[in-house]
Amino acid sequence: MPVPSAEPSAARPERTELAVVGAGPAGTAAAVTAADGGLDVVLLDAADAPGGQYYRAPAPGLGATRPEQLHHNWREFEALAARLDRHRTAGRIRHLTGHHVWAVERRAADWTLHAVTGPDGRDGACTLDARRLLVATGSHERQLPFPGWTLPGVVGAAGAQAMLKSGLVLPGRRIVVAGSGPLLQAVAVSLARAGARVPALVEASGYAAYGRAPMVLAAAPGRLAEGARHGVALARHRVRLLTHRAVTAVHGTDRVEGVTVSRLDRDWRPLPGTGHRIDCDTLAVGHGLVPQLDLAVGLGCATRCAADGSAALELDEELRTTVPGVWAAGETGGIGGVRLALTEGELAARSVLVDARGGRGTARTAALRRARRRMRAFAELMGAVHRPGPGWTDWTAADTEVCRCEEVTTGAIRTAVGELGAGDSRTVKLLTRAGMGWCQGRTCGFAVRELAGCAAETGGADRRPLACPVPLSVLARAALPEDT
Repeated sequence: MPVPSAEPSAARPERTELAVVGAGPAGTAAAVTAADGGLDVVLLDAADAPGGQYYRAPAPGLGATRPEQLHHNWREFEALAARLDRHRTAGRIRHLTGHHVWAVERRAADWTLHAVTGPDGRDGACTLDARRLLVATGSHERQLPFPGWTLPGVVGAAGAQAMLKSGLVLPGRRIVVAGSGPLLQAVAVSLARAGARVPALVEASGYAAYGRAPMVLAAAPGRLAEGARHGVALARHRVRLLTHRAVTAVHGTDRVEGVTVSRLDRDWRPLPGTGHRIDCDTLAVGHGLVPQLDLAVGLGCATRCAADGSAALELDEELRTTVPGVWAAGETGGIGGVRLALTEGELAARSVLVDARGGRGTARTAALRRARRRMRAFAELMGAVHRPGPGWTDWTAADTEVCRCEEVTTGAIRTAVGELGAGDSRTVKLLTRAGMGWCQGRTCGFAVRELAGCAAETGGADRRPLACPVPLSVLARAALPEDT
């Protein structure tokens, strides 16, 4: 079944009972569950179709006939997308595609959402008033710098998978997959099945550490089965699994020609004399995912330090944030995978329904809570196993770029701390401009904090007035009184 196309941009809705920001697995599950319960819902998303990064579908013009080959649980998503389509047709859900929500503010009893539309906000702007707000903004990839990581041919591991899912394009022919986290196995298998030669999957952590929590593993048989399937697929495609190792250098002049893989100690420090070269034309590298929190933090929602060292939202069992009237689901509460995102989306919507309509939780709600607790326990274990060790900073050289937007090097950051007296990442930012470029520190923030010796700040999240780039004309109109 093809994914139903989203309706075109609509005029400003006057008011809705629930606004859901993000149409990935969590947001879509939340929207359809709330609509099932009779709520009027507006679902806003920057993409042109539902599914988020996980369920990226090939562009219609590519004529893909078997998109399910690129995804797990595709039939479940088809069913979810069909429910969304039925609610859209009935008018219970307004799905606003191409809408980038850049700010949310409180006005009396409602939340006012400000969004720009189209690429780079060039197509206009709109506002939406909502009684309740559910944030499901997903995550982005974490990168750790090392010599050569800015060379053409180095791509994010999640980015390589996105190229394959949405564009049916391989980033190269001979691809080394490296970094840390279970996403790497899925990426390596997908690339190999699509015809790439994957000589090695280089994992900085190991998998034996999962055995330290047997009860958590026993409660997650689906995860164990998934890992076993990936292991079989890697062996079938002759992908070497190299654990406790990392790519510490990339070789090439105009693009990637090979990488150096070094063995790591328990703190991720490269062991001298262990480096060896693997020839390749592409490196797909990533160290897990990081929650996308700009909107929620801008609202004042409290965060916690997750087991993987990233900031995640503080949520109660009802998926409420610390700000009344705001719920969150999926990766915003900590990286946990698609199954957890779907569960939390439904659970958060049920909590919203109780708040809006009254009543109490059902047996289904209790079952969802139990499932969420099990999956969150596994997510915390996963985060702890693959959390970057402090020794990764030894991968970098003085001239290694950390902030690519502003071309700030490791040496500049260490000078700011050692010679100029910077004692926190904010001061480092002011002295070096690290994190002040286009991505606003989303790519380099973790690395800057670690290199500056400010790892204790990792549980926090930067509070930004704008969650995405906004044209000055839109800001000017937003600042003017409504009757001008």
